[in-house]
Amino acid sequence: MIAEFEASVCPVMSTYPPPSVMFVRGEGCWLWDRQDRRYLDFLSGIAVCNLGHAHQRVAEAIAQQAQTLCHVSNLYATEPQLHVARMIDRLIGGLSGQVFFANSGAEANECAIKLARKWAGHGRYTVISAGRSFHGRTLATLHATGQPEKHEAFQPLPVGFRHVPWDDIAALERAIDPTTAAVLLEPIQGEGGINVPSSDYLAAVRELCNERGLLLILDEVQTGLARTGRWFAHQHDNVVPDVVTIAKALGNGMPIGACWARSEVAAVFQPGDHATTFGGQPLAASAAHATLEVMQELDLPRLAAHAGQIMTSALLDLDKVISVRGRGLLLGVELADERSANEVVSTAQAAGLLVGIAGPRSLRLAPPLIISHDEIAHGVVILQEVLEV
Repeated sequence: MIAEFEASVCPVMSTYPPPSVMFVRGEGCWLWDRQDRRYLDFLSGIAVCNLGHAHQRVAEAIAQQAQTLCHVSNLYATEPQLHVARMIDRLIGGLSGQVFFANSGAEANECAIKLARKWAGHGRYTVISAGRSFHGRTLATLHATGQPEKHEAFQPLPVGFRHVPWDDIAALERAIDPTTAAVLLEPIQGEGGINVPSSDYLAAVRELCNERGLLLILDEVQTGLARTGRWFAHQHDNVVPDVVTIAKALGNGMPIGACWARSEVAAVFQPGDHATTFGGQPLAASAAHATLEVMQELDLPRLAAHAGQIMTSALLDLDKVISVRGRGLLLGVELADERSANEVVSTAQAAGLLVGIAGPRSLRLAPPLIISHDEIAHGVVILQEVLEV
């Protein structure tokens, strides 16, 4: 534990466990602490730094914008915001949609929930989501999150949310009633354990939403922007959503989120229905603009898909690995180990490798998408040594 973060002296609220390391700089797939020790980052700020740390083009865009125009509020237009909105629409499929900019994934999902209620009209307000899902920490997105253990301390939560088992189309159909406005799903569950649905699940949900007149909202906050080997994870299944939420990787570390919707859905919002002071402001939007440009130049989905195959194959060669689930470079690694995932994460950090948790005996791996084959091999060797201790 870092002494400055002990509860008795730390000025930061204890919403996370006390940190055991303080990072001071990063480059590519590597981070350095205050003792100048370096760590290979297999988590990338929880699937945020898809281009790695301190990417030169993104840093230059931020610096230039900071010296030009940082903020004017959304009462006025700025060029970076318009550029990014057009790029998002094109990457989703060029469906002539519209974008609301926010500061985070939770805020993007809040926008989607409000949009669904406005679109459906009075009396239709229920949003159905899946067990073990994660959609944010605001009161509404917390209730949309299908993890009851996170709910209890904050009851009563807002009404209008219902949960069904993940990857169960029959359960979803039974849950729909006259109050239902939308279905909210992650194409691959992230915080819930890197859970990939059956190959026909999302298509069946899309068909059911069409039949019942419901919006299909896809939470791509963690899976979006090349992480799974496509620009968006739902594109693996050729599904056309009504609303898509994005954040994490959009600014490569600069806080920015976005809620995209088909134009006829977005049109129900009128001035005053929803707003934000900082969402899509020039500094964050410039970072997102540079990030998306570089991602396209590198063909990042292709890199992620190829690197994911290499990493998955290498991990499956380890004796203490039972299975690997996920797509691209969003992977859940199931361990044949008596130790908890928490203990493995701590031991790996001490050995210079940063990984996350995807379950009691599962690791979450989400490295930068620009990771090299040598860096993959190096990280897997560290993990092998950690698991054999």
